[in-house]
Amino acid sequence: MLGLLQQFFHPTQCYALCAVARSGAHLLTGALQASHLAGRPLQYFHTQLAQKYAARYGLDAARNFTQYLHGVLKGAATTNGVFGFRIASWDVDRLVCRLRESGQFGPSDLAERDLLHAAFPRLRCIQLTREDKLRQAISRARATQTNLWVQGKEHVVIGEAKFDPELIDHCLAGAAREEELWLEFFTRNELDPLALTYEELCADYPGTVKRVFDFLCIRPGRNFEWGSPRTERQADALTEEWANRYRALRESGP
Repeated sequence: MLGLLQQFFHPTQCYALCAVARSGAHLLTGALQASHLAGRPLQYFHTQLAQKYAARYGLDAARNFTQYLHGVLKGAATTNGVFGFRIASWDVDRLVCRLRESGQFGPSDLAERDLLHAAFPRLRCIQLTREDKLRQAISRARATQTNLWVQGKEHVVIGEAKFDPELIDHCLAGAAREEELWLEFFTRNELDPLALTYEELCADYPGTVKRVFDFLCIRPGRNFEWGSPRTERQADALTEEWANRYRALRESGP
């Protein structure tokens, strides 16, 4: 009976957007959602955000994870059977633990890769990073200080952006650690993700989105329009000023 229920609730193609903070995840997920062919890749398994999505779909993420998983898979998949989710490296272990604890996706000693494929049919991974590590760190530092993570969305500003080299150092180290964790995850599970960068996405938005479609074997109709970015670029003159100040400071030594 469980197998039949899983087939009923599960889509036919799943993917995980494995992003590093401030690498263009909002930009890419906006394009994928707007296509109506690539699911709605949001952070369904984020510790703080799961309750938000549980409320949206009338589910209980805390007390009934299996129900939550099936409900999200059903509710957030597009009509062509594609389900996507965005996930941070530090949320992977928790997701795996909850899948094991549910007892619904195989024996307790099932390999991590097999467990994930049991929960997410035909799971494929897309890795999103950023080549310009300094501007990535500056973007994260500014967002941390102001609470403005996505330009144009409603937000409550909690502070003013002020140049803080120690905070930028911290953000650089955080991004490096996130990339290390993703590399460890892909290596131990013998996964070959589609590797994309923020710079590629900015330089060729429709072409990069098309690469994702090709990777997932999604075939849009002949008259499909790839559209334009739905997220505003946040880098500005202040970003450049901070980048120059940071480099000058670090080059001058302790």
